[in-house]
Amino acid sequence: MSATSAMSMLLIRGTFRASGFQPDGDTIPFTPDNVADWKLVPGSNRVLPKADGHASIRLEAIDALETHYGSEDSPSGVQHQPQGLAHQARDELLTRLGFTNIVREGESETVKSTTPDTVPGFILTRGADIFGRCVALVGRKPPVFNGYEIDVDETQLKKTLNYQLIELGLAYPTYYTGFPNHLRDSLTTAAQVARNARKGVWENDATLEGAKVTGLSSLTADNGAVILPKLFRRLKDYLDLNLTDPSLAGFPAYLAGAQDDKYYIQGNGKQFTGMHHIVEISNGQTVKMTHQSEEITFDEK
Repeated sequence: MSATSAMSMLLIRGTFRASGFQPDGDTIPFTPDNVADWKLVPGSNRVLPKADGHASIRLEAIDALETHYGSEDSPSGVQHQPQGLAHQARDELLTRLGFTNIVREGESETVKSTTPDTVPGFILTRGADIFGRCVALVGRKPPVFNGYEIDVDETQLKKTLNYQLIELGLAYPTYYTGFPNHLRDSLTTAAQVARNARKGVWENDATLEGAKVTGLSSLTADNGAVILPKLFRRLKDYLDLNLTDPSLAGFPAYLAGAQDDKYYIQGNGKQFTGMHHIVEISNGQTVKMTHQSEEITFDEK
């Protein structure tokens, strides 16, 4: 049910790249120095690298605002959360990894060029997700060794971009079963400090206070509601089915019947299925969650 108190993670050295891709605040391509290292990644899901050896890294335990979510052929197409904060998280990730002169292709999310083209770094991983992305802690200065499993302590965690984005208030803590307790506690403390200081997303976060949704623009405009990205994704998918009727009256039923989110709530040993247990709708248009994200632990699939 709960995260473990200690767990080793596989360390892989390699390079990060942004040009030609659409990185965001919690996802970036990575190529190991030895592409065969992908086969060492533990867990039941396999990393699915591309022909050139790179695979997407999904930053462990954090969720940044969406810069592009959905497909072009969905009713509302590709959508995003308020772009100021979404782009700030992405740019902070790229800058802290060592990229400069980041140029995008027009108004798209694709990066045209960076200086340098690639930067060295490392990942600490305990597995991949169901999409073939490697879920990992991300760091800039790789140690001399590679391909070993190491116990990650709080000092090591604080050197990662995962921790730093939480500390800056540019990402929400989002935990899954198996993530070590001591690392979770450290990230939670950093998130609470950022929230109290109203940094980044926390200045206008409406996840618990409630966001009035009269259509997708309520969530995507520059002055749109700032909410937990997982909740945004569920709302976008729901509204795609109801574009002519933006009422959220049917949203809880949608969460109960159309989603397979399994999770635990802090202090409760029961496993819940469906986010309708932690989402409330009032007046047919206002949505809120009943727990902070760090109080929820989602089951890994």
